[in-house]
Amino acid sequence: MTNTDTEISKTVPASVAMLRVIESWGVNHIYGYPGGSFNSTMHALDLEKDNIDYIQIRHEQVGALAAAADAKLTGKIAVCFGSAGPGATNLLTGLYDAKEDHAPVLALIGQVPSTNMNYNYFQEFVENPMFADVAVYNRLVMTPESLPYVIDKAIREAYKHNGVAVVVIPNDFGYVQIPDVPYTSHSNTDNKVVAGPLATDEEVDQFLAMVKEAKRPVFHVGRGIKNGGDKLVELSKKLQIPIVMTGLAKGLIPDSYEGNLGTANRAASKAADEIMAVSDLIITIGADFPFANLVYRTHEFKFIQIDNNRAQFGRHHFLDLGIWSDATAFVEKAIERSEKVEESPYFKAAAADMANWKEYLDYLTNRNAEPLEFEAVYKEINRIAEPNAVFSIDVGDNIINSFRHLNITPKNKWVISALFASMGSGVPGAIAGQLSYPDRQVFNISGDGAFSMVMQDLITEKKYKLPIINVVTSNASLNFIKSEQDDIPMDYSGIYIEDQDFAMIAQAMGVESVTVRSPKELPAAFDKALEVTKAGRPFLIDAKITDKRSIPVEDLLLKIEDGKLVETVSKNYDASPSTQTAAGYKEYTVREFLDRYDGQNLKPLPELFEEYGVEL
Repeated sequence: MTNTDTEISKTVPASVAMLRVIESWGVNHIYGYPGGSFNSTMHALDLEKDNIDYIQIRHEQVGALAAAADAKLTGKIAVCFGSAGPGATNLLTGLYDAKEDHAPVLALIGQVPSTNMNYNYFQEFVENPMFADVAVYNRLVMTPESLPYVIDKAIREAYKHNGVAVVVIPNDFGYVQIPDVPYTSHSNTDNKVVAGPLATDEEVDQFLAMVKEAKRPVFHVGRGIKNGGDKLVELSKKLQIPIVMTGLAKGLIPDSYEGNLGTANRAASKAADEIMAVSDLIITIGADFPFANLVYRTHEFKFIQIDNNRAQFGRHHFLDLGIWSDATAFVEKAIERSEKVEESPYFKAAAADMANWKEYLDYLTNRNAEPLEFEAVYKEINRIAEPNAVFSIDVGDNIINSFRHLNITPKNKWVISALFASMGSGVPGAIAGQLSYPDRQVFNISGDGAFSMVMQDLITEKKYKLPIINVVTSNASLNFIKSEQDDIPMDYSGIYIEDQDFAMIAQAMGVESVTVRSPKELPAAFDKALEVTKAGRPFLIDAKITDKRSIPVEDLLLKIEDGKLVETVSKNYDASPSTQTAAGYKEYTVREFLDRYDGQNLKPLPELFEEYGVEL
């Protein structure tokens, strides 16, 4: 008998062969909840427990959201599973989150045994059509022998398309003995860094010519800049072009840079929204901006788009110039081929607008308002956060507040449900962050509405001794939606939620916790969080804050009239019936609007343009 014959005579359960393929791609943990239709894989997880950790979440949605967050944080394939029927349907929200944020995720779906398929068996249904829209690869395994092969192919497709791969597995196939041979195709060649497309000299020169013609250019940069933030700062200074970021680029451009105006639209700085509204040339670099129809349609301007994905061109605005290029490589070539311009009054005014905004945020953060407001909570998070902390930020007001108040640098890892914006992503994101970065400090920042959707998985944090600092900003309101209803002619509907004692709930799960109602109580609460988490246990802070609306800078409108910059407040602002009088809705001046949010020291952009002598 030959060596080959001996090797083939060895067998292994198909489900174990499948897990070994997953392990070969560097996966060391998998999220899911057992079900009868998934028992063959559960058996394999027990057999392979020394090589891969099974993380028992308490809801399949949490498992899928955790896998999506894992992939977003690490860039590597992440894996979750659900059993047939409701286990499978519960995965969809997290899988759509992965799809929309371009995260490679493998979802294993249980199916009834092949011998019972098509008999209307318990929990049997045709699962693949349900995943047709969310998946880049969607297969039903047809034989036990093909199971590890299909899994290997699924992982390759998930990486290729940065998306979700779904594999449906009849339960009986996993028990079948198949040849114990290497089924994985993974090798070191998969670890190569692929060079992106490069801009030509002619394209960069055309870009520079358009910049020279513009009076008020602005960079709108996305996460495609990756590690090139410092290079973009260099180009920004050289050409005197301020930078506005998409949300996912936060931390990639130093907040300390005077020309960094922050993010635009609603989770925004005043400076970013104002400059975007008056720009005559918008230069997007590695940016996918889902709010383009709100921000890019306010006025006419020239539009340049630099992206390494040609499918993105023209997606959000018609092009005056498109450049297919890696973002940082383009910036480096633009630095090489450009000449330094003189200091620009426009750039100075934009930087002054942002400096004025930062002074406003600092004032709110340090004033110790009673009753407790959210800014003081962020002050404490920033105080105790380690330089390389991981932040999982849930959907709602905390997105706005984190973009404005949370200190994030390239040393940090942070994750949100960006395009799909799924409430309840905070806890699973923190679980993923702690598992993938066990030596880092991890925060979950959630509102009470979002946290209550997934709070059962605090027990997962406890079970696996994950020292996560959970901060719940609790105001008994769906405040993000409440703010939207403020600007609609309707009475509040459905936005008030019953308050809960989250600290007591956490304690019932065995998670230490504290409730905070005053700024004076915050330092001790966060010090306790440090003490407990450094000892290897999770901790929860229930911060009972007000439901105040933070300043909606998106309601500031700007236009040029008769050679002058004019700023007004949207007529939709504060349009609820409760504010209506016999004379109709109140129309606010810019000064009245700013003062309503304690912005007495905030300066309107026209005032700054005049102060710095900006010519329109």
